[in-house]
Amino acid sequence: MKSMNAHDEQSLVREACSFVSALVPSEHAVVVTLSGDLGTGKTTFVRAMLQELGVLGAVISPTFVLERIYYPTRGLFKKVVHIDAYRLTSAHELEALGWRDILAERDTLILLEWPEMVADLIPKEAKRVTLAFVEDTKRTLIYG
Repeated sequence: MKSMNAHDEQSLVREACSFVSALVPSEHAVVVTLSGDLGTGKTTFVRAMLQELGVLGAVISPTFVLERIYYPTRGLFKKVVHIDAYRLTSAHELEALGWRDILAERDTLILLEWPEMVADLIPKEAKRVTLAFVEDTKRTLIYG
């Protein structure tokens, strides 16, 4: 496991850009899970990743629609699926979104907030990012 501190939003954004730049597509979708309490910066981290990939326009949390799909203009991924599982009550609800089909897609990046809600469906090779408060503006990021 690796960890680092983000002292402010700008350092969190830089870290997210560096992180997504190191990801490489595979035969199936690459899954990145983002865990942490409300307000720790999960959506900020996702927004920075998407901007680094050249996604144009507003990037907002899919809390109420559950899923948003983006098509990057830069980088190696052709599609990014951003899922917020906060409101899900079972893994079955994620399956109803076509989870297994999305997992099978090449050149696709899945960014999954609140993976705890659907833990049984997360592939073992998923990249895991946990964000935690250290102080008001400082966060620790743990990769595992």
